[in-house]
Amino acid sequence: MIISQIVAIGQNGEIGKDNDLIWKLPNDMKFFKQTTMGHHIIMGRKNYESINMALPGRTSVIITRNPSYKAEGCHVVHSLKDALDLAKSNGEEEAFIIGGGEIYKQSLDITDRIYLTEVHDKFEADAFYPALNKDNWKELKREKHLKDDRHLCDYSFVKLERLKS
Repeated sequence: MIISQIVAIGQNGEIGKDNDLIWKLPNDMKFFKQTTMGHHIIMGRKNYESINMALPGRTSVIITRNPSYKAEGCHVVHSLKDALDLAKSNGEEEAFIIGGGEIYKQSLDITDRIYLTEVHDKFEADAFYPALNKDNWKELKREKHLKDDRHLCDYSFVKLERLKS
């Protein structure tokens, strides 16, 4: 099974503030939906609570330390390993880590692929993506987009794959 992360990151590694997104990029939301549709999406509890629903067409898996946590239409597990084991046992070919910051950090060393939206601006944030050693990754694809009436800043869709050692 391929383990992928999908994330949008500002120029300083920003990913969120006050448990919410810090930009409005409709094309990024469309890209996220198209890329993750039909797959397991793995997230931390706080990230789930910012969405507050199981995303249609995907298998939502929430990681929490709270043994009595419940979320309608979602699988609740208590470790990253449990989340990945669940996806694998369901025959998943590519599981997606969708955040937040702590889950990205826990899973980065075992991630095979990153679908990265580079947001070409700086933002006030309280959640950040872990430092990425670019020497460990090969850029497979880059698609640059300029700001327009629906997107307040430039952004790029980038696909990275871990280099085999």
